[in-house]
Amino acid sequence: MIHPTAIIEPGAQLGADVQIGPGAYVAATARLGDGCILAPHAAVLDHTTLGARCKVHSHAVIGDLPQDLSFKNEPSYVVTGDDCTFREGVTIHRGTKPGTTTRIGSHVFMMANTHAAHNCEVGDRVIMANGALLGGYVTVGERAFIGGGTGVHQFCHIGRLAMVAACCFISKDLPPFCITASCENSLVAGLNIVGLRRAGFTAEQRAQIKQAFNTVYRSGLNATQAKERLLAGTGNPFAAEFAEFLDHAKRGICRPSFDFSDDPESDA
Repeated sequence: MIHPTAIIEPGAQLGADVQIGPGAYVAATARLGDGCILAPHAAVLDHTTLGARCKVHSHAVIGDLPQDLSFKNEPSYVVTGDDCTFREGVTIHRGTKPGTTTRIGSHVFMMANTHAAHNCEVGDRVIMANGALLGGYVTVGERAFIGGGTGVHQFCHIGRLAMVAACCFISKDLPPFCITASCENSLVAGLNIVGLRRAGFTAEQRAQIKQAFNTVYRSGLNATQAKERLLAGTGNPFAAEFAEFLDHAKRGICRPSFDFSDDPESDA
């Protein structure tokens, strides 16, 4: 299942049932898991490991050098989980410091022309729509959705099951379960209710998440005060999750796009 025009460098490790199309390239220190598929002119470069059943579409490049002037051309890595899809023109870069890794989880779907820069950590089942861009050291929690044409500033953290609307710029940390306003800079519009339902969260769990969200965004408290109130509560596991996120939000969190005294959404 390897086309005669594909280039497989000596030393490359290929799992069982791998398919490699015309003009595709696999570097000497690359590893492809069982059942991986490389479309025509896809490239998997040095120090890159793909999990099982990953699909790399045409002109996607996985494992190229980081776009960092401090990079000294020392070994660093890209590692992906299983069952990922990297569509046309996707680029994922290696870590920039020696021995560091850019990590992509399992079941990740990166649509056409998306980019994960050096040292990003992308959780399981993340979806990045066309043209979404992650700067260096960005962390994206599991099941988050990054809208098309969005740029995420380096070192930012996107919480799990958050949804970044199309054509946004994110320069602050986005807490879990939140959704941003379209075409804005780091503004939270509310909770990702549809995403929570699709992920199987019960009505009770959604109410608990809403309660924690209101503490952060509708109580009039600053981040430190909100964290203290979240930690003071009992019986709400999501309050602790929000508090932990606030504790690690070194860039600050995205601002609300509404006045804190507005009535909260009626549907949790």
